Amino acid sequence: MSSSSKQDAISEVQSAPPTPRPPVSTPPSQIQSPRAPSGGRSPLHAMASPLRAMASPLRAMATPLASPVRKAVAGVKAVGNITRLADPRDAWLPITESRSGNAYYAAFHNLSSGIGFQALVLPTAFASLGWTWAIICLTLAFGWQLYTLWLLVRLHEPVAGATRYSRYMHLANTVFGDKWAKILALLPVLYLSAGICTALIIVGGGSMKSLFSIACGESCLVRNLTTVEWYLVFVCAAVLLSQLPNLNSIAGVSLVGATAAVAYCTMIWTVSVAKGRVAGVSYDPVKAHNDVDAALGILNGLGIIAFAFRGHNIVLEIQGTMPSTLKHPSHVPMWKGVKVAYAIIALCLYPIAIGGFWAYGNQIPSGGILSALYKFHSRDVSRLVLGTTTLLVIINCLTTFQIYAMPVYDNMEAGYVHKKNRPCPWWMRSGFRALFGATNFLIAVALPFLSQLAGLLGGISLPVTLAYPCFMWVAIKKPRKGTATWNVNWALGILGMGISVVLIVGNLWGLVETGLRLKFFKPDDMQ
Repeated sequence: MSSSSKQDAISEVQSAPPTPRPPVSTPPSQIQSPRAPSGGRSPLHAMASPLRAMASPLRAMATPLASPVRKAVAGVKAVGNITRLADPRDAWLPITESRSGNAYYAAFHNLSSGIGFQALVLPTAFASLGWTWAIICLTLAFGWQLYTLWLLVRLHEPVAGATRYSRYMHLANTVFGDKWAKILALLPVLYLSAGICTALIIVGGGSMKSLFSIACGESCLVRNLTTVEWYLVFVCAAVLLSQLPNLNSIAGVSLVGATAAVAYCTMIWTVSVAKGRVAGVSYDPVKAHNDVDAALGILNGLGIIAFAFRGHNIVLEIQGTMPSTLKHPSHVPMWKGVKVAYAIIALCLYPIAIGGFWAYGNQIPSGGILSALYKFHSRDVSRLVLGTTTLLVIINCLTTFQIYAMPVYDNMEAGYVHKKNRPCPWWMRSGFRALFGATNFLIAVALPFLSQLAGLLGGISLPVTLAYPCFMWVAIKKPRKGTATWNVNWALGILGMGISVVLIVGNLWGLVETGLRLKFFKPDDMQ
């Protein structure tokens, strides 16, 4: 074993914070030594000398902080292969509790978080922008967000073997400082987690109600539940599914959700195109009464396109579930998973946007292509197709809820872990997740008109996706001033912030001018 590897192992063990007083009993060790290959010594056995020398200090560290360090050392699969944690207590939190992720898991999570109900609204943006400008804007936005996604993947561990930024807010705090990070990044990041979970309750609960009506038929005598009751059913199912402990444990859930999203997107645009264009279809942008209304329509369309590209707020978290070494850095498998995921996302977004607008034109409802399918083809499409499509939407909403809620669960548990210096007990972890579900349920019931704010919410969340990663790259990588990298990132960052401000102001102005049906606590009226 090389001297540098020995020093890495020893420094990792010595990096634990001092023992808190009074001491608390250590949770059972989760170390599992790898089996030694036949005829040789195991890699962990090769580290016996330095670890034996540290035996007494490790025994003395009979505190909860000793367990994360030992878990980190347990990740040794080869000499010097140690996953470093910014804080040893991170080994108790849902995001970084397990570091066994791989490229497949990354593809599942990115696909589940990158495609969903927001894709169904894209044809409405085409109705505002027209064929040419809508396709141009969609393509530019897709390429732009893929570039900033690559920046985040490389910024997760900007220096090999050094600090890993496993949370978006951790990176934002490092770049902007605690005060400005809360001002600039906290609101859009919270929206992209909690806000999308609330929107998923509205979409998923409403889809459950529609599925019951489709399955029961027009002559059914069974009383359908109210919209609020279906919201509650959805939340209960989501909270039950959320009992899986950490981000790696929901990889299978993300795979199911991603498969459901790809399936229903394909089914919806295929059926819409197969049924042909509706009567009286027009592809000209919706004519406005004056220039102000026309400008507001364009801004709303741009906001909807921006809203379609979300998921950057959990990219660092997904990469944080992977092991990383000098020879095998985490950005390699992460980028492989991202490329596969976003190739599939492109194959879903473009057909559903172009095919949906071709079939419905400017008659597309504000709810998107799924609402158009119900409106124009509820009688000439079999109940089996409609029911299957709706069921897939529900499955996708339930599974996507898990990945967007995970950063919130992580933050809630971090408060307890950092205060008590011990892992969150199972009953408190379950209570946190039930509390989050109940809070989102109340918001969904109180504010059922959130779906009408897609353009505004897209403008609020746009900096997280298109602007901040550029500034973060300049601040951490420090490219030489005046170089192509420096110029491109500053230009994209400033342009992203400018577009965000324009979208927010424009959509707020539009809501004031055109009015918004603010029916609080009346979700049935919004269906």
